[in-house]
Amino acid sequence: MKKRILFIALVLISGSIFAQGSAPLSKGEQQLNFGLGASDHGLPVYIGADFAFHNDWTAGPVLKLILDDDTKFAALGRVDYHWNRLLDIPSNWDFYLGANVGVLSNNGADLNLGLQLGGRYYWSNRWGVNLEVGGGTGFDTSLGLTMKF
Repeated sequence: MKKRILFIALVLISGSIFAQGSAPLSKGEQQLNFGLGASDHGLPVYIGADFAFHNDWTAGPVLKLILDDDTKFAALGRVDYHWNRLLDIPSNWDFYLGANVGVLSNNGADLNLGLQLGGRYYWSNRWGVNLEVGGGTGFDTSLGLTMKF
């Protein structure tokens, strides 16, 4: 039994030592994100895109339709740093931190500033699931799908 535990420990340790972290999106690649969320402004339905301008950085637009007593619309630009290469995370996982700026139509146009922290799991070369939490001008969470182009 002790030999079995030692063998499993060695396999796990060697797997983490020789792990090859790689970018989920390489420079020049893009992906589409869409789904539902929850926020202090209502229920957001969102669609957005990420364009990799570096192996660790993406930027892109996000559009949200926020359903509440009165329907609101948000248009944002965002930039994210992806931690995969720095932390040797496999490319089927994606952990990121970023910032966004945009406008929220709320009986006029209000400035929307925020930070986001999120992660993705790609179950294939093209499709993944995305979970994100954000804060700033308002609190926002989202759960959706990601499709690589």
